Amino acid sequence: MTLHTGHVGLNVTDLDRSLAFYRDVLGFAVLAEGKDDDRRYAFLGDGTGDHPVLTLWQQARGPYGGDRAGLHHLAFAADSIERVQRYEEALKAYGAEFAYEGVVAHREGAASGGIFFHDPDGTRLEISVPAGAEDAPAPNAEAPTCGFF
Repeated sequence: MTLHTGHVGLNVTDLDRSLAFYRDVLGFAVLAEGKDDDRRYAFLGDGTGDHPVLTLWQQARGPYGGDRAGLHHLAFAADSIERVQRYEEALKAYGAEFAYEGVVAHREGAASGGIFFHDPDGTRLEISVPAGAEDAPAPNAEAPTCGFF
């Protein structure tokens, strides 16, 4: 049996704020929203069908904690370095917090790279491409860029 990622679920503190970020800034389509008692949720897709890619669950009481076991970061793949740069512009206009300035390589000499930033709850996110970042700097000479933000 071969497994692949079905969807990723994130706990959020404010569903409306997170929906605005993932829908309006990153371009995810809202497939469904619901409520169970006082807990709200939303299923988000990539706009190509009715399959959820990301689910948001309003049940967190505090921001993301990178010092606890669990999700390290969530990486999205883009189709071109130009698309990554357009996301960077949209994220800057939104006021997102970035881990590094501009597009960076995944490691020294790598063709792959992208942008590294945080969602409204502090969850670490990445948008990258497998090639096109050949001329981008690498923040860490030896270690993978995505491992330490």
